[in-house]
Parts: sequence; C-alpha cells; structure tokens
Amino acid sequence: MAHSTIASQEEMKNAKLPLGWRDQCSALLIPLNVCRKDKNYLPWECEHEKHAYEKCQYDDYVRRMKLLSQQKRQAMEDSE
Repeated sequence: MAHSTIASQEEMKNAKLPLGWRDQCSALLIPLNVCRKDKNYLPWECEHEKHAYEKCQYDDYVRRMKLLSQQKRQAMEDSE
C-alpha cells in the first residue's frame, strides 16, 4: 500500500473523520467527502474520487487477506 494514501493524524482530525474510517485510504476519503459536500451528495458527481477510494479499499483488503494466508501457512509449518 502506498503511503500517499494515508493522511496524517492532524489531517484526519481537521477533516473530522470518524475513528472507524481512519485507515490506509484516509487520504483519499478526505477529498471524496469534500467533493460530496460541495456537490450536495449527488450520486453522479465525484465518481473519480469514489472509484479511487473504493479501489484503495479493495487493494487493502486483498493485501490483508494475503498476509492472513501467509500467517496461517507459517503457523501450519511451525506446528509440524
């Protein structure tokens, strides 16, 4: 995961992101929320920002699942 997708604690605090949304993709969520607010939450607006954020979320999920798989495999090898 690229570090450019992680906002600093100060940026997240200023953007008033809830704690549950302060993750690997927080730097992409901040401009998405700004765009949504500016465009009155119209569903056809902010598509590029939404796509970038959802792609980041998916990539983070895949990364975590690969890590979990490696950990399980390592635990199986250690127990043998």
